[in-house]
Amino acid sequence: MPELPELEVVRDVLNTRVVGKKITRVELLQPTAAIVVRDVTGRGFVETLTAAKIENVARRGKFLLFDFDHAAKLVINPKLTGRLQLATTQDKRYKKTAFVFTFADETELRYFDDKAMGQVYLTDDIKRVPDFAEMGPEPFDISREQFRERLKPFRGEIKGVLTRGEFLAGIGNAYADEILWRAQVHPYRKRTQLTAEEIERLYDAIQTTLRESIELVRAAMGENIHLKPRDFFQVHMRAGKACPRCGSTISEITAQQRITNFCRTCQAGGLIRGM
Repeated sequence: MPELPELEVVRDVLNTRVVGKKITRVELLQPTAAIVVRDVTGRGFVETLTAAKIENVARRGKFLLFDFDHAAKLVINPKLTGRLQLATTQDKRYKKTAFVFTFADETELRYFDDKAMGQVYLTDDIKRVPDFAEMGPEPFDISREQFRERLKPFRGEIKGVLTRGEFLAGIGNAYADEILWRAQVHPYRKRTQLTAEEIERLYDAIQTTLRESIELVRAAMGENIHLKPRDFFQVHMRAGKACPRCGSTISEITAQQRITNFCRTCQAGGLIRGM
């Protein structure tokens, strides 16, 4: 799923490309729209957004938030396969496109979702968006001391802690693997087993991995915001390849429909569950 680095770049591109533009036409395309689009205002998705001007695009965790020149907000949680696309009216649409905003210059902003797992909310109150109010702080807004304090109540496996939105916002399965590899911490170590040094390394790895990844995504994505460039990953989805740090073979474990990749040499000390 898109995580903090991808969505941060998408936000920046949208603020350059669509902020200040008025939506001249809104299309809801079925059946995908019926699954992913939710009008919480009750005023009508098409009716509310036609002729609305986009004033700002923000990111909070794994959500994108659109402000318009009226009270309603559009909140997008793309989840596993949701994507936004900048296009022209002449460009072919993806099969699972849910909605299209057309602007006066014949450019379009589209949302498509291959598995229709994302959620798009038109709302007057973002507190009505599931999981939004419960999010923890942004990784870049938390100090080292605050990070140590926030970790204390959690007792599960450290990868599971990192991917819990109420702990920190914006980190998902893929970047958790990358962060833990950089910190040299086994993903299945219990939080209570981590040493003070490992917690320090983990904090540093979060900051460095996410900041570096934003710039790598920006360079690879450009304005093709529907792409998800991850060729720069060190371990995630690289099972069987050599660890970039020590040369050992990268392991893969699949549990609860989530793939975890790590290096057993660099990230020693976890519960062994098989290759």
